[in-house]
Amino acid sequence: MYEKNGEKYFVVDSHMHMWKAGPDNWVKGAEQYAKGWIECFHAYQSLGPKETHWTIEKFMSYTEDDLMKDVFEDGYVDVAIFQPTYLKEWYTEGFNTTEQNANLGEKHPGMFVLNTRFDPRDGDVGLEELARNVERYGSRGVKLYTAEWNAGSRGYKLTDPAAYTYLAKAQELGIKNIHVHKGPTIWPLDKDAFDVSDVDHAATDFPELNFIVEHVGLPRIEDFCFMATQEPNVYAGLSVVIGGLMHARPQFFAKVMGELLFWVGEDKMTFGSDYGIWEPKWQIEGFVDWEFPDQPEFADYPRLGVDGKKKILGLNAAKLYDIKVPDELQLKEETPAAQDDSKLVAS
Repeated sequence: MYEKNGEKYFVVDSHMHMWKAGPDNWVKGAEQYAKGWIECFHAYQSLGPKETHWTIEKFMSYTEDDLMKDVFEDGYVDVAIFQPTYLKEWYTEGFNTTEQNANLGEKHPGMFVLNTRFDPRDGDVGLEELARNVERYGSRGVKLYTAEWNAGSRGYKLTDPAAYTYLAKAQELGIKNIHVHKGPTIWPLDKDAFDVSDVDHAATDFPELNFIVEHVGLPRIEDFCFMATQEPNVYAGLSVVIGGLMHARPQFFAKVMGELLFWVGEDKMTFGSDYGIWEPKWQIEGFVDWEFPDQPEFADYPRLGVDGKKKILGLNAAKLYDIKVPDELQLKEETPAAQDDSKLVAS
């Protein structure tokens, strides 16, 4: 929980990781990709305040103690949602797997939501794995990397027939939240594989699923906004938006937030720190204090008040995941987490 000026904020970090990216986990023959990937991630950390930067050695292999301190003790987070990213083409044991996350979650009951993932290129084996993970870990969401390399393929689309098979299976298993990485690329993945247009099709065809577009399609902010405003089950995941822009690009951050508030609305936006790229502490403190610059170009955007910030920092994600929020941290008047479609996030 975060408190400022007498206001208390329930915080759900809906996009964070615990990865294993040191040289001892690099696939032989693919070392340049494993090294390049984590170095690209590390470069993004430089967009945060200088005093929060880590050495590359710590960044590759930060510890459980680091995470618990940075996220919960210092970072105000009440519940964190693990978003796995496998990358087994480059990392022998996987970069950040469901099983690795579950090991930490089991040690700290009630502090983590354990999402899983799928890749439609894995065929029947992948469908079986998805079912096992949902049964074992109670996953209510999945994280998808449509640009991930897999056995010679350098990406897929949510509109692929195999992807529809997996989406239907996920829904059958009780999954309701589909987190899709659609934003800045990471070397050596292909930028075009992160295009947001396939979300438009899938969201229409699977109206009972919620599609949380992580990183809001950056740099394609207009494409995302025009799509999300017409799809009631598409949400804006603010990982990278806050961590990558609020400090380093404050004017652009204001523009992106303005477009999101105008088109998508504060009821369909979720906070994610993207830990361990950025720590949640400075992001939460800065976001609570943030206001639009007093400049004419920002005058026609909707304003974001305390209630809106409470929704974005935790209450919207809590509704999506049926996370119990203490009564004293709820809004005075209940507001649904989506525009005219509260049924989408019902249990």
